[in-house]
Amino acid sequence: MQLGDKLPSFDLLGVDGKRHNQFEYADRYALVVVFTCNHCKYSQAYWPRLVKLLEKFEEDNLGIIAVNPNDAAQFPEDSYENMLKLAKQFDLVKRNFRYLHDESQQLAKTFGAQRTPEAFLFNSKRELVYKGAIDDSWENANMVTRIWLEDAIESALDGIEVDYPEIPAVGCSVKWKK
Repeated sequence: MQLGDKLPSFDLLGVDGKRHNQFEYADRYALVVVFTCNHCKYSQAYWPRLVKLLEKFEEDNLGIIAVNPNDAAQFPEDSYENMLKLAKQFDLVKRNFRYLHDESQQLAKTFGAQRTPEAFLFNSKRELVYKGAIDDSWENANMVTRIWLEDAIESALDGIEVDYPEIPAVGCSVKWKK
């Protein structure tokens, strides 16, 4: 996806056992779609930060959707069953934090996702205004000096242009089906 592209349609199974689509988020002032997974050490490091981001901006009407596109045949840790375990660990259903399974990998392909985690931020018009890294220190949340995604969210919520709209994502590669 390129900056300015519209949010594509989707219909994916969530860890709450329900199917979810883009229309559920029509009232949100901004929407983050993060491609992530269970097994990748980068993704594991960012799960608590993503939960905190949702909590921080929930009153500002931000939506965050996590999407697991990985091939569970190659990485069984990324199966839907293991997504349920991760959801329980972080209490995602209770927090109303969507974690969706992109079993066909079609959504990840449409987005052009390459890494887990990789964030895509859409403004109120559902135009892509940011893509890439969450911050500058995956290994240690206390060492973060650049909060790219959070800054982009604040800009999108304020209706202004994002200062750094593309920062290369750091993480594991998406595990594509063979």
